[in-house]
Amino acid sequence: MTSAEETMQDDPAGSGPGGYAEARLRLLQEESRSGPSRRSALSGLTDQWLNAQFARAARESGVRGAALVAVGGYGRADLSPRSDLDLLLLHDGKARPAELKTLADRLWYPVWDLGLALDHSVRTPAEARKTAAEDLKAHLGLLDARLVSGDAGLLAGLRTSVLADWRNQAARRLPQLHALCRERAERAGELRFLLEPDLKEARGGLRDVTVLRAVAASWLADAPREGLAEARRRLLDARDALHLVTGRATDRLSLQEQPQVAARLGLLDADALLREVYEAARVVAYAGDVTWREVGRVLRARAARPRLRGLLGTRGATAPERAPLAEGVVESDGEAVLALAARPDRDPVLPLRFGAAAAQAGLPVSLHAVRRLAAQARPLPVPWPAEAREQLLTLLGAGEPTVGVWEALEAEGLITRLLPDWERVRCRPQHNPVHTWTVDRHLIETAVRASALTRRVGRPDLLLMAALLHDIGKGWPGDHSVVGETIARDMAVRVGFDAEDTAVLGTLVRHHLLLVDTATRRDLDDPATVTAVARAVGSTGTLEILHALTEADALATGPAAWSTWRGSLVADLVRRVAAVLSGAPPAEPEPDLPTAEQERLALEALRTGEPVLTLHAREEEGEDGAVGVELVVAVPDQPGVLPAVSGVLALHRLTVRAADLRFLELPDHLGEVLVLRWRVAAEFGALPQAARLRTDLVRALDGTLDVPGKLAGREAAYPRRRGVVPPPPRVTVVPDVSPLATVLEVRAPDAVGLLHRIGRALESAGVRVRSAHVSTLGANAVDTVYVVDPDGKPLPPPAAAAVAAQVERALA
Repeated sequence: MTSAEETMQDDPAGSGPGGYAEARLRLLQEESRSGPSRRSALSGLTDQWLNAQFARAARESGVRGAALVAVGGYGRADLSPRSDLDLLLLHDGKARPAELKTLADRLWYPVWDLGLALDHSVRTPAEARKTAAEDLKAHLGLLDARLVSGDAGLLAGLRTSVLADWRNQAARRLPQLHALCRERAERAGELRFLLEPDLKEARGGLRDVTVLRAVAASWLADAPREGLAEARRRLLDARDALHLVTGRATDRLSLQEQPQVAARLGLLDADALLREVYEAARVVAYAGDVTWREVGRVLRARAARPRLRGLLGTRGATAPERAPLAEGVVESDGEAVLALAARPDRDPVLPLRFGAAAAQAGLPVSLHAVRRLAAQARPLPVPWPAEAREQLLTLLGAGEPTVGVWEALEAEGLITRLLPDWERVRCRPQHNPVHTWTVDRHLIETAVRASALTRRVGRPDLLLMAALLHDIGKGWPGDHSVVGETIARDMAVRVGFDAEDTAVLGTLVRHHLLLVDTATRRDLDDPATVTAVARAVGSTGTLEILHALTEADALATGPAAWSTWRGSLVADLVRRVAAVLSGAPPAEPEPDLPTAEQERLALEALRTGEPVLTLHAREEEGEDGAVGVELVVAVPDQPGVLPAVSGVLALHRLTVRAADLRFLELPDHLGEVLVLRWRVAAEFGALPQAARLRTDLVRALDGTLDVPGKLAGREAAYPRRRGVVPPPPRVTVVPDVSPLATVLEVRAPDAVGLLHRIGRALESAGVRVRSAHVSTLGANAVDTVYVVDPDGKPLPPPAAAAVAAQVERALA
């Protein structure tokens, strides 16, 4: 007997709130109790207490013919530490209203007094049945109704009628339930892809497990049972630990609580916790997909049966037609299934041929067929035969249908059997909020995106394979691109690519971030930039594939990773690199000649002694759908220009994408003017008026506008998530990038006026900014600045390191 049970025995009536509270607390503190054992014990303890409460309340109120019923999670005896108590007071309708109110009050108030959440109702069986008929959620709760105390006959009759109603109305209620599930998934997201998932409401969570129980109770269809009970247990265990860590009735596994929850469950770290939760959610979501597909099939068959009987008389319906899709694969009743003559034990390519045929036809795969393949198919020889490689590429190139087919094969272990290195990335979380998917799903999504770009490349097979493998190194320590190259080469050999193609795939994986990183963070007018990329890529054919892979990867990452602006920068870089790879000599720096507009602005700035500017909106959409803007500012040479201009832009909610700064020598020795060219985007709303920008810039330069103070106020107004502390800023010197300037790379949390703060730190360090390139992904910014000394030369290494350290301190 546990100490909690002993405590309840010390209270003879078993009804004292203090006795129950103490017993409950002891039970939750028992380290040896966890998982199903604790949930069952907590439910039993609560039953014991409520049974005593009900017996006393019934005596005192004089009510006969009543029962206290647990529904929902409590009805399933699955109480988590902070779960609601879902209770139904069922009565036969013979008691007077005042007596019923007395009975209910003496049940509900002790629960509230203990601070427990309570969902309660008082109904007759007829009322409960009527409510269930009108409220689908209430009907679901009653399917799990369980007697706590009182008249068992009342509940037995209600359960019989409610279950009969559920089965009789399944053709109408199940489509309604499916619609609710889709709405909930749209609202709460997909559990296995969320960094802070809702363990109950998100798709693949505990709510879906309950739904699958309800579908099974309809006798219309049943969920795949393999792994489902274990997945449910894992999700419940994670929620138990979350309740104990937070002391709250929460289902959201937030980032700050994940390490403590992991420790309570005996897991290594937060990543191990997320991966376990994702694995469980994948099982539940897959079971849901299979179940709802079967529900649809059965309902369609039921709807068609009367028509068929009318057409065929008494002969009945014929067997579904089986249309051939590929050798050993046919379509039957809207699914890809194995042909009657298929022999998985003699045809090792059949799993890939089956998946490719299903995806090409846009069909879901039969659960029975996939399980038969998993049980009977022989392993492929290594290296794979040509047909196996071709079928894999056909599967990868099928577009959106690839996702469902791949996940069905993966659910039964076929993918990791074919590609053992896949196990390292399966359900692996990505903590960068820019990423929408886990690593494995991101790889498949990249293949889907790449399938739409295959007409742009001469080797679509290498593009699709690189899409599948580009992040394969994320399952290992170290730089995932470097590690991934080795894994990709091994997998390419396994799949049957020759030595030349294997080398190309290795290069694509190693440099899959090269184009977008260079285009957004380096000076493309610097010949050294283009030459370095050409040297890394090696050939125009590889460059062509890498360009398509870059776009597919970004599109599959999330909405913040790609834009018209980024695409144009990458395309410009590719054009320049292609010219070098085609044999053209590296372009020499073009003379820094001013445009007519720049000369006009410079002369006006020199004449007035104040800044002048022009603002031009571009026709195409920029990043995140904002309107792209070109801003040119001319200012008589003076200190503090970069922080002043960038600060004013931040105050007007203009996001800086790129900046180029140079000193313009005017003819006839009229003087020197600083000209700044900016690419900016309106964060939201209309573009600011150029006159207002100029007015604020004048004030910022003469000191009458407190830019740092106003930016600090703006930043303070931005909401910050409790407990989420970003890593500190980091400023590094990037060597061997440009012979013309020293390159500093600033990685920091994106914040209001970040470039303004960088500019102030560089001004105080006594260096001049030649150009700046801004890249923002989600909550993180990577800003690259090219700086020179007052004489226009690169900084010596010690001085460069000192400037980097000074900027880092200023940002911290």
